[in-house]
Amino acid sequence: MTFSEYGNKKVFCSHCNSENVRRRMTKVRIAKSEESRMETMAERFAGFESLEKDPKELGSMMRKMGSEMGEELPAEFDEVVDRLESGQSPDEIESDLPDLGNNTPTDDE
Repeated sequence: MTFSEYGNKKVFCSHCNSENVRRRMTKVRIAKSEESRMETMAERFAGFESLEKDPKELGSMMRKMGSEMGEELPAEFDEVVDRLESGQSPDEIESDLPDLGNNTPTDDE
């Protein structure tokens, strides 16, 4: 029901027609411009240079940054973040996954 209908329209369950119902609020998403998202990320993650010595904190920061971007990220991103959050160093991850980040499209694709 819309906000304008609330209080002006009789409410009932769409499944059983009962009038014994409660109001339920859904999640709200706020659309942000690309510029606004980048500004928010820059403010939130300023000073992350020191995180390379703390893989768990780096993984946590990357997970937050990924969700702030609001875009679908590749499965490899989740794998790297999971490994960081478990304490694996970036150098270990890079040696375990040598092809990571080499998914750039070629002229044939």
